[in-house]
Amino acid sequence: MTIADLQYLPRPAGDDDPESDSPTLAHVAALAGVSLATASRVLNNSAGVSMRAREQVRDAVTHLGYVRRRAARATTTKRVRAVAAVVCANNNRLFSDPFYARIISGATEELAGHDVPLMVIPVTDDRLSLIEPSLHSGHYSGVLLVGAHDRHSLTVSLPAAGVPVTMIGRPLHATRASYVDVDNKGGARLAVEHLIRQGRRNIATIAGPPNMAVGADRLAGYKESLARAGLPEMPIAYGDFSQASAVHAMWRLLDQRPGLDAVFVASDIMATGALHALRRAGRRVPDDVAVVGFDDIPLAAHTNPPLTTIRQPIEETGTMAARRLLSIIDGEAEEQDPLLPTTLVARASA
Repeated sequence: MTIADLQYLPRPAGDDDPESDSPTLAHVAALAGVSLATASRVLNNSAGVSMRAREQVRDAVTHLGYVRRRAARATTTKRVRAVAAVVCANNNRLFSDPFYARIISGATEELAGHDVPLMVIPVTDDRLSLIEPSLHSGHYSGVLLVGAHDRHSLTVSLPAAGVPVTMIGRPLHATRASYVDVDNKGGARLAVEHLIRQGRRNIATIAGPPNMAVGADRLAGYKESLARAGLPEMPIAYGDFSQASAVHAMWRLLDQRPGLDAVFVASDIMATGALHALRRAGRRVPDDVAVVGFDDIPLAAHTNPPLTTIRQPIEETGTMAARRLLSIIDGEAEEQDPLLPTTLVARASA
C-alpha cells in the first residue's frame, strides 16, 4: 500500500465528510496495515491491541495528518469552556517536584486573564484508559500536555480527535501537537563550558530519561561541549528526574570513574541526590568534584553548598504554552513553536 493508493479507498459511513479530501480512518488503517476496528481501538486507547499495531496506527495518523472531523471543538464562535493540564506523573511526583507547580502557575495566570479555568489531571500509563475518554468528550476546549514521554498515545489520539494540544517540551518524534520548549541543548553547553573554564577535565553526567526530548537534548549539549573541547568521553548514568535515581546514578559514576572531577546533572532535583552521594563518598564539593544542575528551582540556592545551575524560565514556559493553546483554539494562524533561552547561575558548587 502506498500513499497514492489511499485516495481510492472507500470512506466508511460516519467517519468523515464524504466530500472532503482529508484522510479518513480507513486511510489510517490501510497505511498501518491493520483493520478499521483496530485503528479505532488504538485511537480510543482500548485494550486488546498489540504495541506494534499501536505504533503503526500512530505513525500513520501522524504521517497522514488525520483528524476526526466529527469531534468538533471550540472555535471563535464558541466560548472556551476549560483547559486541561494533563501531567504525565504520579501524585507523589506532581506534588514534590516544583517544576510542575511552576508550569501550572504560569499557565493558570495566563488563562485566568481570559476567564478560562485550568483543570489539573495527573495521569500515569496504567490510568490513561480512565482519563482519555473525558479528554475526547468535548468537556475541554484544549489540553496542555506536561511531561509526556516519547510516542505517548495522547500526542497522537488527541490531535487526531481534533483536540487542540500544546506540549511542554518538544516531542522527539513528529506529532500534530504544538509545543513550547526551552533551549535545553544550549543550556547544557553553558553548564559544561563553565566547568571547562574552571579547569575540570573529567566531566561526567547524570542524564534525564532518553525517551524524553528534555533528557536527549541536555545529553546532546553535554556531548557537544566535550567534543569541542577535545575532552575524553565519560560513562553516562541515567536518572528519572527524581532524587533517589540520582543517588544511585552518582554511585555508579564514582565506581566507574573514581577520578571524575565534575558532574553535570540534568535537573536540580537530581543534583541534590548527587550532592548527597558525593557527601557520603567523602568527596568535597567543589574541591574534589564540581556539580552543576539544571532548572534553578528555589531549593538550588539553599543546598550545601548552594548549587550552580542553568536557569530556565519555567513560569514563562507555562504562560507561553497557555497563550499558544488559546490561539490554536481560536483558530488563529499557527506560529513557529517557541524556544525560550536559558542562562547560567553561578553559585558555590562549581
